[in-house]
Amino acid sequence: MGAKELGIIFFVISIVVMMVIPLPPALLDLLLILNISLALTILLVSMRTKEALQFSIFPTLLLLTTLFRLALNVSTTRNILSHGEGGRVIEAFGQFVVGGNQVVGFIVFLILIIIQFIVITKGSERVAEVAARFTLDAMPGKQMSIDADLNAGMITDVEARNRRQKIEREADFYGAMDGASKFVKGDAIAGIIIFIINIIGGFIIGMAFLDMSAGEAAKHFTNLSVGDALVSQIPALLISTATGIIVTRATSDDSLGADITGQLFGHPKLLYIVAGAIAFLGILTPIGIFATLPIAGILAYGGRQLQRRANTKVVETAQQEAEQKMDEVRSPESVVNLLQVDPIEFEFGYGLIPLADTKQGGDLLDRVIMIRRQCALELGIVVPVIRIRDNIQLRPNEYVIKIKGNQIAKGEILLDHYLAMSPGFDDDSVVGIPTQEPAFGLPALWVTEEYKDVAELSGYTVVDPPSVVATHLTEIIKRHAHELLGRQETRALIDNIKEMMPVLVDELIPGMLSVGDVQKVLQKLLKEKISVRNLPAILEALADNAMYTKDPEVLTEYVRQALARQITLQFTEPGQPLVVITAGPGLEKAISDRIEQTEQGSYLAMDPDTTQRIYQSMSEQVGKVAASGQQPILLASPAIRMYLRQLMERMMPDIPVISYSELEPHVEVQSVGMVNVQ
Repeated sequence: MGAKELGIIFFVISIVVMMVIPLPPALLDLLLILNISLALTILLVSMRTKEALQFSIFPTLLLLTTLFRLALNVSTTRNILSHGEGGRVIEAFGQFVVGGNQVVGFIVFLILIIIQFIVITKGSERVAEVAARFTLDAMPGKQMSIDADLNAGMITDVEARNRRQKIEREADFYGAMDGASKFVKGDAIAGIIIFIINIIGGFIIGMAFLDMSAGEAAKHFTNLSVGDALVSQIPALLISTATGIIVTRATSDDSLGADITGQLFGHPKLLYIVAGAIAFLGILTPIGIFATLPIAGILAYGGRQLQRRANTKVVETAQQEAEQKMDEVRSPESVVNLLQVDPIEFEFGYGLIPLADTKQGGDLLDRVIMIRRQCALELGIVVPVIRIRDNIQLRPNEYVIKIKGNQIAKGEILLDHYLAMSPGFDDDSVVGIPTQEPAFGLPALWVTEEYKDVAELSGYTVVDPPSVVATHLTEIIKRHAHELLGRQETRALIDNIKEMMPVLVDELIPGMLSVGDVQKVLQKLLKEKISVRNLPAILEALADNAMYTKDPEVLTEYVRQALARQITLQFTEPGQPLVVITAGPGLEKAISDRIEQTEQGSYLAMDPDTTQRIYQSMSEQVGKVAASGQQPILLASPAIRMYLRQLMERMMPDIPVISYSELEPHVEVQSVGMVNVQ
């Protein structure tokens, strides 16, 4: 054992020895001074502690100091009753502190006992009990929060382990404090009993053995008893105060003194109000201005100095931030920040600033929140945060939408106009600026407020500029949702499902498929505007078929068949037949004959001439269906669906391609055209 361990062992043994072996008055004086010094040290350390766990030894230290103080009480009581003396420290407290008046000393001791026992000790005990209870109740929630952060990749295993250990230590600490506070309470009770024993016993011994009169014995031993009680209770009061500070101390970044001055005097203007109230108290009451004006002046002066200091600090902080930004710009590492690309950006000219400025009535930020909620419900993914900023390089009324730094779409709106979309025929009574609806490219007019009602009566669909922007942004997100779904986002979706279905996720990942494989399947579904919100069904289908193939294209087909009900509901109306364009036998054979198999998977090797004839035939059929006001849908066999989709992807990406196995058996299919090749 080292010197520190031996020292603590010697200290504990000495406490026991002090209770048995008589000590000379000189040594008792040193130990009493040591007791006061130790109590004052503990109080100051507790005030410097930023959080309770930094002084985790406090419960044990509280027990040891209480035993040490009680051992001193036993030794001083033995000396007082045996020899009628307690040493210079006790005599000094009995004469100098209380002026030799035993009644005053008794009252002072009684007040200290009341303060310690009823106020500080009782309050500390209650706070420690409640803190221990709430700490234990909060442990499961804190553990779940740590597990969630660990699963999300926000913290490492080491950080999670350290946080769990901290939670356990907090529970142990407050539990120990709940028990240790009982020692302080017992110490206060013991102090009262020892004080009474000293007075009564001293009075009897002084008269029976020391040949004192009743008056002399009462005066002498009361003086010593009061001095002994004060010497004992002052350190006890200091340690009780330290106990209260520790159990009521919330986690902070600074010491108690800095927190008190920073928070209590953090509002300098309030000191002026207090100074005025104190001044009026002296003027309007018999207290007098001589007692109140000095305090009011000090408060007013302090408020003025604190306000000056706060203003100076604000200026210095602003200068430091400006210098720091300039240093960051000049530093070579600042170039790295330029490599960050936002998933979605919405930039607009200065003329559209009122759209995003809430002070001018703009609600674009609220609409963006609703767009993200809508996409989560319709697509089943969490759309990343949309970066909104103004761009002086754009025209005043122009805006652009970027996906991963690349401009995808742009538009131009007039804030003081309404967009009126044509019902299919023009009305000369509706006067406006010709334009195109940015989301779908429909012909429209920008009309003023006076023509808004006229346009609505004429059958035009009239929308305000914020709705135009929100609709355009929503359509762009839906169209490019597959680009926004990366591995990190896929991992987050899987972790969310894992909380409810851990067996499914553990079986599939990483044993059968990686996160990247699942991501590719989800991207292919989103690219064809198939929602992935029913992720459990998708993972079930992948788990059922991943043992046969790892090809994302083939796995996507299996998933689509598992989502047959969802796909059917997406393309059909209740009670209405599904109007489709079917793939003819010639097209089926042409595609089947040109499928090439490789080690990496299969692909379609179609010659340009055949491809052109397919496009031409498809364009004719799609034009006929679109002219009738219905959505063109291409229906093919399951064997060629994915290859036909690959073929149509470049020329007609918005035409849905579905297979027979993706439709519910009860759906009535009405073919209005056939795509065929010779």
